[in-house]
Amino acid sequence: MPKSHKVVFTIYIIVWTIMAINPKYPQDWLLENVLVFIFFPFIFLMDKKYHYTLPSLVLLLIFASLHSLGSHYTYAEMEHFNAITHFFGFERNHFDRLVHFLFGLLVFRILFEMISSSATTLKTALLFTLTMVISISTFYEMLEWLAAVILHPELGMAFLGTQGDVWDAHKDTALAMIGALINIVFYQSYKHLWLLKKG
Repeated sequence: MPKSHKVVFTIYIIVWTIMAINPKYPQDWLLENVLVFIFFPFIFLMDKKYHYTLPSLVLLLIFASLHSLGSHYTYAEMEHFNAITHFFGFERNHFDRLVHFLFGLLVFRILFEMISSSATTLKTALLFTLTMVISISTFYEMLEWLAAVILHPELGMAFLGTQGDVWDAHKDTALAMIGALINIVFYQSYKHLWLLKKG
């Protein structure tokens, strides 16, 4: 594993550790981080197999760090986003919306690199990556609901972060899809990455 990759993983561990100190709602923090406990080792091990590019890992680091920030305060009460909320006159804290959008935007590339190894054409890899982003986002919304209902019903609003919006899950998924679609605009960049991975 390249030294630069080890640096990225180390930075994330530091960020995650800081955000794990005295979270606003400890039980909510634990629920938010269940997938982190699963996927961080998975990404670490898969790096040895797929040899991720550094930009992909950096983009993932940004997303994962924002998730850690959201899990520390809860997405609905991320106080550092309040200034933006007040400035634009929003009725709710949209930090969760931002992170869902960034999931599609930032995680797309690393998924593309994994899918490229088995896809036969560039267009197939891009389409399948887009489908993966939408599927993961939808699955996460369902998992959130099930976790809140089964494990800690009393944490429902803090964990789900709906903030009174009955269409919250739909909007979150749509934003992830928009973020993923933006990647398609950079077709030539992904063409270069495709050739790099295939070469």
